[in-house]
Amino acid sequence: MLLMLLWYNKTMENKTNKLLLIDGSSVAFRAFFALYNQIDRFKSPTGLHTNAIYGFHLMLDHIIKRIQPTHILVAFDAGKTTFRTAMYADYKGGRAKTPDEFREQFPFIRQMLEVLSIQHYELDQYEADDIIGTLAKKAELTDQDFEITIVSGDKDLIQLTDSHTTVEISKKGVAEFESFTPVYLMEKMGITPNQFIDLKALMGDSSDNIPGVTKIGEKTGLKLLHEYGSLEGVYANIDGMKKSKMKENLINDKEVAFLSKTLVTIDTDSPLTIGLEDITYAGPKDYPALSRFYDEMGFKQFKAQLEVSADTEETIQPEISYQEVAEAAKLTEDMLHENQFFYVEVLNENYHTEPIIGLAWGDADKIYASTGSDLLASEVLKDFLEKTALKTYDFKRTKVLLSHYGIDLPAPAFDSRLAKYLLSTIEDNTVATIASLYGQRQLASDETVYGKGVKRAVPEKDVLLSHLAQKVAVLIETENVMRERLVEHQQLDLLLEMEQPLANVLAKMEIAGIKVNRETLTAMQAENEVVLEKLTQEIYELAGEEFNINSPKQLGVILFEKLGLPVEMTKKTKTGYSTAVDVLERLAPLSPIVAKILDYRQIAKLQSTYVIGLQDFITAEGKIHTRYVQDLTQTGRLSSTDPNLQNIPIRLEQGRLIRKAFVPSWENSVLMSSDYSQIELRVLAHISKDPHLIQAFQDSFDIHTSTAMRVFGIAKAEDVTANDRRNAKAVNFGIVYGISDFGLSHNLGIPRKLAKEYIDTYFERYPGIKAYMETIVREAKDKGYVETLFNRRRELPDINSRNFNIRQFAERTAINSPIQGSAADILKVAMIRLDQALLAGGYQARMLLQVHDEIVLEVPEGEVEAVGALVKQTMEEAIELLVPLVADESTGETWYEAK
Repeated sequence: MLLMLLWYNKTMENKTNKLLLIDGSSVAFRAFFALYNQIDRFKSPTGLHTNAIYGFHLMLDHIIKRIQPTHILVAFDAGKTTFRTAMYADYKGGRAKTPDEFREQFPFIRQMLEVLSIQHYELDQYEADDIIGTLAKKAELTDQDFEITIVSGDKDLIQLTDSHTTVEISKKGVAEFESFTPVYLMEKMGITPNQFIDLKALMGDSSDNIPGVTKIGEKTGLKLLHEYGSLEGVYANIDGMKKSKMKENLINDKEVAFLSKTLVTIDTDSPLTIGLEDITYAGPKDYPALSRFYDEMGFKQFKAQLEVSADTEETIQPEISYQEVAEAAKLTEDMLHENQFFYVEVLNENYHTEPIIGLAWGDADKIYASTGSDLLASEVLKDFLEKTALKTYDFKRTKVLLSHYGIDLPAPAFDSRLAKYLLSTIEDNTVATIASLYGQRQLASDETVYGKGVKRAVPEKDVLLSHLAQKVAVLIETENVMRERLVEHQQLDLLLEMEQPLANVLAKMEIAGIKVNRETLTAMQAENEVVLEKLTQEIYELAGEEFNINSPKQLGVILFEKLGLPVEMTKKTKTGYSTAVDVLERLAPLSPIVAKILDYRQIAKLQSTYVIGLQDFITAEGKIHTRYVQDLTQTGRLSSTDPNLQNIPIRLEQGRLIRKAFVPSWENSVLMSSDYSQIELRVLAHISKDPHLIQAFQDSFDIHTSTAMRVFGIAKAEDVTANDRRNAKAVNFGIVYGISDFGLSHNLGIPRKLAKEYIDTYFERYPGIKAYMETIVREAKDKGYVETLFNRRRELPDINSRNFNIRQFAERTAINSPIQGSAADILKVAMIRLDQALLAGGYQARMLLQVHDEIVLEVPEGEVEAVGALVKQTMEEAIELLVPLVADESTGETWYEAK
């Protein structure tokens, strides 16, 4: 064995070419389920599930870095019909229907490979295994001295390992593999690669519906091969076997055994139309396309890690003329006028000392540039800025930044960043992107000028001032182009009357911040520590021993081996049992320890992320100033970051209690919370004009109870149980978000067939919704986009794709985007009008937070009644729909009490 190992290692040395062959269908499947427990976290800005795409990318990163291939091919199965199904109609016939959430990702996995400059291939009537086997054989027969690595989640490919070829089978997740060589296979199972084919023929394969011989498993199959050498050897010696049930089965299933061998044998002479010369690999080539793909998928981490080559990164910028204004004393009134663009940014990110400010402004005739905050102390500049509706880039950021220098900007005249966001939500909204899409001049990215991450630095002054002036030149050059596009799209009012006024409102909210009582959080932290310790001891007692509760492997042993909980309710791998949340929730009714573990996990998460995490963001003044991201989502919804106050969990009481720390900053004041009731469903009723949905809302009938009655066939409202209403709520909101039967069955913990019946019945009972969905898809196919009630546009370039999966996803997007986007727009209108109404009425009350469909205000006690009525009226009259808008408001000394 040692000699064999040395021979193998010697053979693998000094390989100049490295061929990587990947079973794309298998790896994608493994990636989907490896990250399935986090599927709701992996979604693109458009709502596409991305867990399989992300996992596939992780696998590629891992294995390409390790192997450093010179040639790569990802092979895919072409379809269900192959030459094997012609031999055996039931081949792979037992497989469950592919989940829609997985199927919709396949086209984008192929797209990802293309932007990564990795070839992919499929061949009609053949499987990925056959493509891989044929290319591996071709590589071995060349004189190019190839070292071959095959990657799959399917052990069938082990038969291809030889002195030139390693077969890596994924073991756990997408980064852990078991490497099979002839030596390793012999050590592990005592058989050769050819005997592995015979083993599969004897034992069959339930995943591919290969029958094999009755009652022969791996152990018996190996014993037969160790004794007789091959399948043919088994049958050549069958007469000499002693009488047994196994012998009887072998005789009865002889034809099946040899059919199975044919089915599992990989065809290494498939008629490929692609050769080794077509799959050379030298890394990604089209970095802009790769960057755009990461934006589309929402893969921020991959984009941040994108290393652009020097040749690609070095953008040559034209020379630009500008005048430096070195100090405040040199700034004069004639340098400033209202038609100029004004740009400002902080140059030293993550600063801990005095920030370095970069300023540039100007028009087509003259551009000025400056560095340092000294200029911001100029009374000339302050007077100009506070009296001028600026043309700028990222007004909200600019207003918040200048507020630290005592400058209060009025609402903007034009915001290039928001204009770009309305015109296209696919790319990022940087000035460099605006230049590439709507301008004529090239602009180097900030990463080129400043560097990335820890390498980021303020460049020499001449380089910096030129870059700032270039940005202003781009903003000047692209304004009219973007205005014209907005007019063409009937979106100029959306910019001028919604997004820009909202940016002013959000900036004021960010500046105000919200007071957070640190003592409340620290007290909660101490209480949670006691609860966690108590739960820990209770879990130990129920388990009968101490173990690491945070270790899935140790927890799996306790639950499924020591306590004997049913293993069929989880997934068993070589590294242990799955103890994901969905598994534990199914197990909870069976054992008290599981409920304790769920409680422990939830409280531990709250403790680390929120109770402790929020304390890091409390400023010296005792406030948290969250930052609203206005130009991220494709639906128009706002997001919150640093910290994310929109994501504080409220389903659990312990999560809701966190809101007790949020209090008014003024004496004799309260917090007021007002939110819309079921706004997306009301928008759906308006857009679809479904008479049953409209009637329920007009009659103020609980919509989830109404749906439960209509979908589940319940005659009386009083007979609808809490569980019925919960399920109906999941169906209602699932329809809005285009949920599949697979997704609904997972959410409700019901069979997929029943979930499909719920969805079908829903459409029967609400025909107007079905008609709306069909109509909006037809219109999208004709126009290429859909719109909200306020003309916010969602382009759908794939709506007429010939690829079913791509087209289906675009159709779902067409259906739900007008609903989600219109709901977001309505809240924006309400916020703008409420801000105006509070100012016009002379009220001291002010908005502090926006959380999905909720607005949180700080209100003096003397204004509560009047402001409460004003808030309710403003929100309910934001737009006139076919059904009433309903806003519910309440007050309290904390956000918890107000909510």
